[in-house]
Amino acid sequence: MKKKLSYFYIAAFLLCCLVPSAGLLLDRGEVSRENRKMAVLPRLWTEEGWNQAYLQELGDWFQDHFAFRNEMVTANSCVMAAAGVSAKESVIVGTDGWLYYADSMDDYQGRNQLSDRALFDIAHTLAMLKSYLDSQGVQLLFTVAPNKNSLYGEQMPYYLQHKVSDRKNLTEIRRVLEEEQVPYLDLYQLFYKMDDVLYHKRDSHWDNRGAAFAADAILEALQKEHIDYGAEEYEVRCDFEGDLDAMLFPAALTPEEEYYYISGPEFLYVEPVESNFDSHISTQSVADGSLVMYRDSFGNALLPFLAESFGSAYFSRGVPYDLSDLIVHGADTLVIERAERFLPEMAANPPMLQSPYASLDGTEQKMEREGFHNFSVETVSVYTKVSGTFGADMPEGKEQILARTESGAVYEAYPIHTEDDMEGFVLYLYGETEESCEESLELFLR
Repeated sequence: MKKKLSYFYIAAFLLCCLVPSAGLLLDRGEVSRENRKMAVLPRLWTEEGWNQAYLQELGDWFQDHFAFRNEMVTANSCVMAAAGVSAKESVIVGTDGWLYYADSMDDYQGRNQLSDRALFDIAHTLAMLKSYLDSQGVQLLFTVAPNKNSLYGEQMPYYLQHKVSDRKNLTEIRRVLEEEQVPYLDLYQLFYKMDDVLYHKRDSHWDNRGAAFAADAILEALQKEHIDYGAEEYEVRCDFEGDLDAMLFPAALTPEEEYYYISGPEFLYVEPVESNFDSHISTQSVADGSLVMYRDSFGNALLPFLAESFGSAYFSRGVPYDLSDLIVHGADTLVIERAERFLPEMAANPPMLQSPYASLDGTEQKMEREGFHNFSVETVSVYTKVSGTFGADMPEGKEQILARTESGAVYEAYPIHTEDDMEGFVLYLYGETEESCEESLELFLR
């Protein structure tokens, strides 16, 4: 009897193991709702011949698409969430059903925050951009969307509540932007003063009321005529599915309340779009003015309110920011929105724009080419792009990086702070050849 029972358990175990694979024969392959790109079915033969990585790629595909994957992911997440921990490294399980993006932990705990020099890199680059925009009659506004736990951290799990430092990129950036005279809208202070919670519990972004509140503040800062949706009627529907919820519980989402304004916003998409998450979106409305906005996922919900307030608007998620967009779309306004957790990435990616002319005054320190790491010259769009990082003598203050070409022209480089904590520079030069920059470019620090 015991032997037959053992056979039964073995057969049942093997049957359970076969279900994910056998389900594929019934076209039960899963479509993941997680916020990531899924593996595609590999080909045994490619244009180069035999695909030597076929078995590994097939394993990756199976891992993403086996039958009942979403249900199994959900069941595992439910068990772990009941114990107060997350099944995904990218998601933090808080109390009372709150979920947070794990990418925000450095900001929340004050770890690995940008140095004064890195903050300067962001602010000074924006100041260089503003100088160009002023010459073109284009208005600039920069703003940062706060991380959810920067505003609503009370539901963070107890074991993550400790702070390493009080230093925060979000508060420090305001100081350096003021020093560089960059027009900045401090959304953190505005949201912090609000009694209502304006972010979703199970998503990483603000809800429609929060987006309307932020959009109103942006348009007020631009002195742009618009509708204040804080005074408009809305209806509440329990139909919003959060991005963090989908990562943990793809087969058992918990819909949240969302707010839908009855009277608007009113605008038209110029081309068909799948969603406001599309990388490039153009809109039209009956309003005046033309907007270019560089944004991340927080801009998805902002888009309708800003689109309604400009006759034409172009919303881009492209990085680096390609400032030729301003000419193509005839913009009179540029808004740059960046999530708090993406500020370090902003320090590493200056806009694609001709580096401004400068002059030497004799106080500069010449930098030897051999002192730079990763020195490179390449053609990017219409520019010759020159970039590099410093060796041991990295600038720590507000030093400018200047470059003189073979023709004698002097330019100021965009200062950058790379993801591996190196200081460096990027030059975008129009009319300079790769060969001359490779051979004759001189670099200075002032």
